[in-house]
Amino acid sequence: MSTPTSPLAPVTRFLTGEGAAWRIAGAAMLVGTLATQHPSQMFNRLQLKDTFSVLPNWRFFAPTPAMHDYHFLYRTLGADGTTSRWEALDVIEGRKPWQIAWFPTRRPEKAVFDICSEILHVLDKGFAVVTRTSAYRTLTEYLRAGLRARGETPETVRGFQFALARATGYDTSQEPEMVFVSPYTPLDPHAPASATAARAATPAASSAATPAPSKARS
Repeated sequence: MSTPTSPLAPVTRFLTGEGAAWRIAGAAMLVGTLATQHPSQMFNRLQLKDTFSVLPNWRFFAPTPAMHDYHFLYRTLGADGTTSRWEALDVIEGRKPWQIAWFPTRRPEKAVFDICSEILHVLDKGFAVVTRTSAYRTLTEYLRAGLRARGETPETVRGFQFALARATGYDTSQEPEMVFVSPYTPLDPHAPASATAARAATPAASSAATPAPSKARS
């Protein structure tokens, strides 16, 4: 007569014996992977604790599709007090056939998208909070390095200003909209900030930032 098997016997065999540690680790990996794919924000805590990005994220599609394209623009303030035209911060390059398999230069595009997302996330808290974010500081240093690479110096360019614009892409029925305009930023990071820089940035809807060069106000 056979001895009745306990209902917990399979669980006991799974958790004990040779290879138990690997089985437990594999089960935890499977459960964690499935949980991080869930659209609920509650499961995002797992990813926050996943310091080494062990758990994959296969959520290819955003729950709320993007309806706008965002573009950064900048202009400079010359040593003679004149401002340049607004120029687009364009890091998106034309696509090539081989980029289907090899596209390392896509990273700057992703970086600009992440910077934009971080700034928009805290924009409603005031621009004093925005200027303290790593995204704002990264964008400022990127523009400063780009101007220096073009040969600009503090003797020729006193500083620069940038803006974030929102557009609907191929939908031309809506006009592009300015989200914000930054304060004046000296090209020399050690230069004292002027009164212009001390003022908080204003939404572009209420500041007439014309793209044509104009004499800077004192």
